[in-house]
Amino acid sequence: MRLPTWLAQHLAALRALLVFTVLLGLAYPLAMVAVGRFSGLDGRTDGSLVSVNGRTVGSSLIGQSFTDADGNPVRRYFQSRPSAAGDGYDPTATAASNLGPESVLDTIATNPDDSTQSLLTQVCSRSKAIGDLDGVDGRRPYCTPDGVGAVLAVFRADGLTGRITRAVSVNQVAPATPFMSSYQGVPVELAQPGHDYVAEGGVITPIRGDAPAEPAVPADAVTASGSGLDPHISPAYADIQVARVARERGADPAAIRRLVAEHTTGRALGFLGEPAVNVLELNLALDQEFPAR
Repeated sequence: MRLPTWLAQHLAALRALLVFTVLLGLAYPLAMVAVGRFSGLDGRTDGSLVSVNGRTVGSSLIGQSFTDADGNPVRRYFQSRPSAAGDGYDPTATAASNLGPESVLDTIATNPDDSTQSLLTQVCSRSKAIGDLDGVDGRRPYCTPDGVGAVLAVFRADGLTGRITRAVSVNQVAPATPFMSSYQGVPVELAQPGHDYVAEGGVITPIRGDAPAEPAVPADAVTASGSGLDPHISPAYADIQVARVARERGADPAAIRRLVAEHTTGRALGFLGEPAVNVLELNLALDQEFPAR
């Protein structure tokens, strides 16, 4: 008996659904699980977990902070780069800040809880903090000495032209001291919370300052990765931390540099990416070889 065309088509579709369900919904996932059980791959498929004395302390693929309960850096450890994932290195909220190079103005609200920092100020404040922590020059171009973006709102008599009538350091509020006393002969004012100086007619003018062209604090130390979970730092960032870590652990800086070198990976395939230092693995090696005093 010949089935009606519509019924034959539905049965064919059902058979295709069943076949692809078995192949792609069962066979393929089970095959991938089996491959993941092969020697050398099992650790990766389980999350590349790192254990010490039977206790899991992290993953070599996911970064973490080495700070105390108040968020201050623990000085005996190498510090990771910043993270924009949740409150920092939250794998359930992996994300970037989505701020770009034009983010130079802080939002200074009347209520401090509603204020936000620009990318420039975040970079400046981090660079200053790292400079203070590791005893290096934390200055950067377009940053004030107190660690915010060195940006003026410049007002002119005729809008964009004419003589300058007013200059406001838009990222500094009282009790700060303006990062420059005057701009082209006009005294520099501190910003007032709640003011939109762009809407009021100010021309945003970043000021480079006298910081070195090549900052001592490298870029990865002051910017977050795209995922917010990067477990690595650059060898340059590790290098400026060596003296502090060695001092805190009573170790020879040369021995600390040796450990850094041992935990530095090169470029993938010899040309992809940059050398990197795994912070968790390095800090675990420190605890093993130079226990905290």
